[in-house]
Amino acid sequence: MNKTININLGGFFFHIDEVAYQKLNRYLASISRSLSDDPQGKNEIIADIEARISELLSEKITDARQVVNAADIEDIITIMGQPEDYAEAEESYNEPAYSYKRNKASSKKLFRDGDDKFLGGVCSGIGHYFNIDVIWIRLAFIVLLFSGFSPLIYIILWILLPEATTTAEKLQMEGEPVNIDNIEKKIREEFHNVSENVSEFANQASDTFKKGADKINKSFSAKTKKNNGISDFVDTLGKIILAIFRVIGKFIGILIIFISAAVILSLIIGGFSVGSLEWLHVDGEFLNYPPFFYDATLPIWLLTLCVFLLIGIPFLILFILGLRILSSNVQKMNKPTRLTLSGVWIISLLVIIFTAIDFGSSHAVRGQSVEKQALNIVANDTLTLKMVNDDTLYYRQNIRRSTYREEVTINDEKMVYASNIKVDVRKSTSNESSIVIQKISRGRNKNKANLNTKKIKYKYQLEDHTIVLDAFFLSDYNNLWKEEVINITLYIPENVVIYFDDSTKNFLYHIDNTTDIYDQDMANHHFIMTERTLKCTDCVGSNDENDDDENKKVEAGDTENTTSASEITI
Repeated sequence: MNKTININLGGFFFHIDEVAYQKLNRYLASISRSLSDDPQGKNEIIADIEARISELLSEKITDARQVVNAADIEDIITIMGQPEDYAEAEESYNEPAYSYKRNKASSKKLFRDGDDKFLGGVCSGIGHYFNIDVIWIRLAFIVLLFSGFSPLIYIILWILLPEATTTAEKLQMEGEPVNIDNIEKKIREEFHNVSENVSEFANQASDTFKKGADKINKSFSAKTKKNNGISDFVDTLGKIILAIFRVIGKFIGILIIFISAAVILSLIIGGFSVGSLEWLHVDGEFLNYPPFFYDATLPIWLLTLCVFLLIGIPFLILFILGLRILSSNVQKMNKPTRLTLSGVWIISLLVIIFTAIDFGSSHAVRGQSVEKQALNIVANDTLTLKMVNDDTLYYRQNIRRSTYREEVTINDEKMVYASNIKVDVRKSTSNESSIVIQKISRGRNKNKANLNTKKIKYKYQLEDHTIVLDAFFLSDYNNLWKEEVINITLYIPENVVIYFDDSTKNFLYHIDNTTDIYDQDMANHHFIMTERTLKCTDCVGSNDENDDDENKKVEAGDTENTTSASEITI
């Protein structure tokens, strides 16, 4: 029969028999003696060891009336290690039995890391548990943030996971065995880090404030003693404001990372979808290139790469900056890397500027070429005008004039399909009919602009008093942005009747007529050429009779004026 003793160990109450108490007391005393050579943090180490022993005993003692015996203390000592194990750590680590004991007690537990936290230390704790750098965990939460799940998951983990506050919990979080060796080592590291930070801050601050401190102390020493409360309030307010700015800074870092990553990802995807890389012979979408890419001196793949680098490099730097705002573990780029990226960016900028200037100069001058052909149409003939499209080249349900251009392939040759065609009808100055086709394009100079117009391919045909005009024209592939247009003018003599087919209504352009009918409304009607302009012959509700009456009035007025003038002369 042994005596029992009530003890308070690490804040917990235990019943322990006398033999076990003496064994435990000798164990703690031997640990204290092993630490006596370096008393820094000795009390904290002993307190953490007692807390760990208390935790282990609590796991063994399930009933408050149960008494801790010597066997329980032996088990605790086996887990924690002997003081001589710490004294001869390097030798002990090589012993198989001790190694087995360490591994047995080195299971990881999931905690929140309060020493490396942005909000609650959840990401840091997960990083320790899975042995992953915390920056990747935080990036994963940022990505999930925009899916709507991350905030809820983070808050739940914040509530459920305990924070690692004691040294034992921090060791368990990192997967280290909780014994006297590691507890002592962990506490000394914390003391060392704190002392280094304090020393570094003190050295920086002393140089800055040394000269002014004495003067301020002498001038306001009395007021400072009286206003300690105000000083504390201001310090607390400053800390709150600083914390708010830190949170804002972290949020800005997250925003920078998200925007930069989105832009870089868009550039990578767009670099493949915007067009072809010539060395891969992969066709790209025609209109996805910027205008100055076409008819450029440099190849398209090089210009695409320059645009990618011109936009991507600044956002890459912003992405790294955002990572550094979120985590101090991310290192900044070294000097050679920065200089290389700067040089590449400047070269890309110069290439794009050169290409843009070259593009502007290639559109400086407007040129034209004119084709005229006589038509076998005389007075009293009826001429029909139609427009047709070649659906095998490019299908269009409703043909119409448009500045839109499309890429087509004819005999393995890429060409531009366009429909910017304007049709006009005017009175011939002679008794002959003719058709005039004016082609307009742009170029670096007059000769090149005129040469570009000759590359435009346009066809029409005359079939028994019917003119069939193509509703499109083809041009050279590099002339996509040369503002090309075709003006077609029909010259017919007086008393020739022209019928505008419905297919022409979207191509008629400012055709003069006696009643000012809109161009589109002229379709499906017959018009006769008068002495001056066209006149509708089958329009419902036309004002032709009124026009004749007005002409008669004008002629009568002219006669009266002539008579009056004659009378005055007589």
